[in-house]
Amino acid sequence: MVQKKTVCVIGAGVSGLAAAKAFRERGHNVTVVERSHDLGGVWEPSRSYPDVQTQSPKELYRYTSKPMPDAYPEWPKGPQVHAYLADYARENGVTGLVRFDTSVTGMARRADGKPGWTLTLAPKEGPETTESYDFVAVCTGQFSDKNMLSHPGQDGFTAAGGQVMHSSDYTDPSMVKGKRVVVLGFSKSATDIAVNAVKSGASQVTIVYREAVWRIPYFIGGLINFKRILYIRAQEKMFPGWGQTAMARINHAIAKPFVWANWRALESLLSMQLKLKKTGLKPKTPIETGINCSVPIVTPGLYDMVADGRIKAIQGTFDHYDGTTVVLSGGERVGADIAVLAIGWKLGVPFLPEEYRRKLVEPDGQYRLYRIIANPDLPDMGFVGFNSSFCTVLCAELAANWLVRYADGQLAKQPTPAEMNDNIEMMLNWKRKERPAAGVYGGLCVAPYHFKHFDEILDDIGAKERKLNPLAENLSPPNADAYARYLKSAPQYMAA
Repeated sequence: MVQKKTVCVIGAGVSGLAAAKAFRERGHNVTVVERSHDLGGVWEPSRSYPDVQTQSPKELYRYTSKPMPDAYPEWPKGPQVHAYLADYARENGVTGLVRFDTSVTGMARRADGKPGWTLTLAPKEGPETTESYDFVAVCTGQFSDKNMLSHPGQDGFTAAGGQVMHSSDYTDPSMVKGKRVVVLGFSKSATDIAVNAVKSGASQVTIVYREAVWRIPYFIGGLINFKRILYIRAQEKMFPGWGQTAMARINHAIAKPFVWANWRALESLLSMQLKLKKTGLKPKTPIETGINCSVPIVTPGLYDMVADGRIKAIQGTFDHYDGTTVVLSGGERVGADIAVLAIGWKLGVPFLPEEYRRKLVEPDGQYRLYRIIANPDLPDMGFVGFNSSFCTVLCAELAANWLVRYADGQLAKQPTPAEMNDNIEMMLNWKRKERPAAGVYGGLCVAPYHFKHFDEILDDIGAKERKLNPLAENLSPPNADAYARYLKSAPQYMAA
């Protein structure tokens, strides 16, 4: 018999909603703590910049139990995604479980000796309180705390009327009309904001980037939906994965010339389609060495705007401010009224005690997580949504279903602490030596190994059905409806 637990889910974004549903469905008492005033995480409207939309097509950015509405475009906009998440929470009885405007400021092992953790909770209004839970699901993900930089002269820049903001604070496009805008960064959010600034009437737009990166257009060659290239098992097999057998290594060695030709052809096609030579934005590294969660989708209009001068792209970074001028590392001087720092988010679990943080994160920033979900040295705790990918929602949902079974001792292949640590060491070695691109974001990225990651989770869960027919499996992206069947084929149980 599985004993009913009190479970705290930290975060009410994509992963927190999945975790709350998974634990609730197994009969546990769930409380969701969300520091914002609304659910949705990065899709919460006050955190979204104009024109934000999914990088994945809607059939790949959905929960297994709920398709996105037919009326939504293939790449839904931010408000549509938020509405979808709100509907999902309501339909699955999660909305009423959420405590909004409440932050977790600390946690410690329970003093009464029982399994679990005591959390320090700080509501927006009112004093801090402490509450104990049998299990904690950390669902804060990788986009929780802003990464900010301060450069010399910034106070003078703002005193002269300039504005410095994080990309998540760029929520009102009317602010840039007639202004000189400088965007630091080259992520999807950086290019989205640069293009939006042009469309919103900025008098001058400059984007400052460290290095050019390969980007994938929504339609490669203007015809082929990119999901048919980067989301299929056949393409995934071109990347040597972890834990390969000797025979698999031999097969990869034999296929190496053909794989090389495949990537060079894709590079040539992208170079022509995106005008990479004309814009000076052709990357120097082979595309296959850098395909991971940081590969952005092309913002429509970006390369055309760089080519015709509406966006000026300068390689380098900010050095300092001089009055109303941003001085770059190469000495270039760019007049600016608004500086947008599109430099991402801080990784970390700040409320976790230092002694446990050291067990979770290696000195080089790599996370020690089995299946990118659990650490045997952090008992009664797991992480959902840290397994970032090109199909984030499905990754989070599978992780949530794995985690509740792990917490209940109900995995078909319940790992021992020793087995977990051995696997973690193997994965760390692979990321550091064989596939450095897998080390981005602290190693919390499964792309482009979606199917391999999903196979392991389903095998652990004990799903009796795990794959489509060979042709569909190799040439089709992950199918959310199929994964719904796979999950239902696993042993079912209820806590009591």
